[in-house]
Amino acid sequence: MRIGGRGATNGPTIGYDRGFCFPLCLVNPFVMKPLRQQNRPVISYVPRVEPAPPEHAVKMDHFRDVWILRGKYVAFLLMGEHFRRSPAFSVPESAQRWANQVRQEGEIEA
Repeated sequence: MRIGGRGATNGPTIGYDRGFCFPLCLVNPFVMKPLRQQNRPVISYVPRVEPAPPEHAVKMDHFRDVWILRGKYVAFLLMGEHFRRSPAFSVPESAQRWANQVRQEGEIEA
């Protein structure tokens, strides 16, 4: 950006002259951090079997399959080695009814 004058050092001007070049020696490459620690092994991600009941879910005492999750009632059914999750219900009886219906349909051997 230049305002008035003929150069950066001649007269009342603001900005850089055409010949100005930022010296690269002022940037220290050792100051920049590497992207990751070089000696640390890369850990591969192994996903959980979802949707299992999370650790912060609270099990309902009087219902077989119902958990409280984020203020809603959700049923989790174990199907072989995997869980099946119900939609979120506002009443725990609805979640248990969903679980019983899925069991009766023969999808799960109780």
